[in-house]
Amino acid sequence: MNSYTKEYNNTIPLVVDLDGTLIATDCLWESLLILLKEKPIYLLYLPWWIFKGKFYFKKRVTDCTYLNISVLPYRQHILDYIQVARLNNRQIILATATDMRIAKRIGEYSGIFVDIIATETNNLSGKIKLQKIKELHPLDEFDYIGNSNADLPIWKESRRAIIASSSKSLIDKVRTIHPDVEVLPENSDSRVTTFFKTIRVHQWIKNLLLFVPLFLAHRLSETDTLFKTFIAFISFSLCASSVYILNDLFDLESDRQHPHKKNRPFASGIQQIPTGILLVPLFIIISSIIAWVGVSLDFVFVLWAYLFITTVYSFRLKKVVIVDVLLLAGLYSFRLYAGSVAGSVFLSPWLVAFAIFFFLSLAFVKRYSELLLIFSVNNSQATGRGYYSSDSEIVKTVGMSCGLISVLVFALYMNSREVTKLYHHPQLLWLIGICLLYWIIRVWLIAHRGEMHDDPIIFSIKDKASYLIVVLMIGILILASL
Repeated sequence: MNSYTKEYNNTIPLVVDLDGTLIATDCLWESLLILLKEKPIYLLYLPWWIFKGKFYFKKRVTDCTYLNISVLPYRQHILDYIQVARLNNRQIILATATDMRIAKRIGEYSGIFVDIIATETNNLSGKIKLQKIKELHPLDEFDYIGNSNADLPIWKESRRAIIASSSKSLIDKVRTIHPDVEVLPENSDSRVTTFFKTIRVHQWIKNLLLFVPLFLAHRLSETDTLFKTFIAFISFSLCASSVYILNDLFDLESDRQHPHKKNRPFASGIQQIPTGILLVPLFIIISSIIAWVGVSLDFVFVLWAYLFITTVYSFRLKKVVIVDVLLLAGLYSFRLYAGSVAGSVFLSPWLVAFAIFFFLSLAFVKRYSELLLIFSVNNSQATGRGYYSSDSEIVKTVGMSCGLISVLVFALYMNSREVTKLYHHPQLLWLIGICLLYWIIRVWLIAHRGEMHDDPIIFSIKDKASYLIVVLMIGILILASL
């Protein structure tokens, strides 16, 4: 608040825009996502609604949805600016093109506006909004906070033009039409950083599993096969990113109530919803083309199968207790199958059995850590999930058991005929079993202490001990095969 201490004429109101200014998102896009998630059949009506004009479109979308305004990403530095104006006894007016019903609820929730101008009979934007502001305030003087090109006519007629955006092109435009410009930029990541966070590049590490069948079959020296698997890795990662984006778009409300997920690009508002809607089909198309041209048609079908399963998981099955964990572990194991198809490598039943139990343990770690984190803020039930606080012990017990069973499967594998064919010193593989046992118990101990990140993949990326154990196991495999 100390950043905004300018003296203002108390008789001049401060008019504040809503979408992209007071909140870092757009209410219409938020409502549209809710409509598509809860009533997908209405997708058929959208072209007709759009054809009848923006006002009609907004009205119908608002009629069919209920937007939870309490979890919207309100921009704190704008609220601080408004608070200083209120302390100077200035009138604060909300002026927005958003439907009046939503605007009123936001006004009641915030309790900072003396009046509200919003869409009722026509779309209140640009010059129409300016006219309404002048009708409301006959003195014809006001300060205006906005964030887009649609606000240019309003800034031109305002006493002070206040820009809630860091867009250089917009700032330059406003300065050409107004002598008194104030910029309220919000500290944020660069566009490149935001983009990488949006597509969750760090999650691509999971897709290294595509190389595992090739590695365990001792075929990494085959250049053509290795390159084809690398192309498959890129294709699979882009496809996975499209699913992550889709999941983030339809989980906005629950993510905003999560201690960590509320900082994700779409939940926090630093990435706009239309960008995500554009990226989803774009990534699916690009990944499919890469798979078809660079790998094989069979891998394209594998890619689409993964896309279908993850989409069903995101929309429905992740809300079903136990099924969500089983499917999550299955998706990890599915990457091994994708790698075997890409490299034309036989997928050992031993590897499949080990992977199912090992990844099931990791999936339970993820769910257990999320439960501890969510319930630490006094929630009896995980938002968007079917778990209760009393379930945490059974989740931990089953998860640890699955991890230990995976080590048992590995021990049985060491006595199989496949081992003697691939390794000259199979007795060394017992050291890998010990490493796995140590890592699994350590992970669960950290989770039990509440020190585990809610995503074990993020934990592994940042954990030095995990890197050391991976290097040791790879070294042991190499030695055993010499």
